[in-house]
Amino acid sequence: MADQCPPPDRRTTSAHPPSGERAAGNAALWIGMLLQQFPELSTELVPGRTTPTGRPAPAPPADLADRLREERAEALLLQQAHGLLAPGHSAAPLRLHISDTIRDITDGVIELEEAVRDRLGLTRARRATVPERLRRIAGLLDGVTADPVLAAHVRDETRRMARRCARALGDTETVVRVSGRCPWCDSVSLRAFPDRAAVLCVNPACRCSVPDCGCHDDPAYRHVWNEGECNPR
Repeated sequence: MADQCPPPDRRTTSAHPPSGERAAGNAALWIGMLLQQFPELSTELVPGRTTPTGRPAPAPPADLADRLREERAEALLLQQAHGLLAPGHSAAPLRLHISDTIRDITDGVIELEEAVRDRLGLTRARRATVPERLRRIAGLLDGVTADPVLAAHVRDETRRMARRCARALGDTETVVRVSGRCPWCDSVSLRAFPDRAAVLCVNPACRCSVPDCGCHDDPAYRHVWNEGECNPR
């Protein structure tokens, strides 16, 4: 949910866009992060593989995570039942948390697009890759803004998937402390996130005067401003 940060003397509800617009704007940020990071999961699934020429190996096929998980499950059943390893089974570590993340995000994006299109009264979309589906969802955000409930759902789901993707990749986003105080809670809790060109208030107790703002009912909510829009106290 991206708030417009007003000057300290203009802390009124009129300075804020409607809740659906704020939620959709924040969803756009999370979609951008997913588009950037999701392709990296395929590379991390089988790390360190190179071709005979020393060049990085091409990305594994889209169904590799499913096949690896099935092979591991079969090998485990054999070992438990007979104390045997499946023929050809490799002891090389499989990054199960990466394959599970790929599956979770893939399912989540498909379900999210179907929910958005159904809510907007659109026909079911054709099958596509995760990045293409994400771009299609982003293209529907203008219509999503008119439905605050749908906008909040898109925001929450894209945020959840982006955070899971980042955790799986072990990314630690650069955080820069911003001088001054938050225009809403008056605490020294503003942080800049250069990777997404945003400023966040990291104070979990921050509350604003906008009745339908997510800070009043969402424990995970943080006030967000696009870089250059926030005027600290």
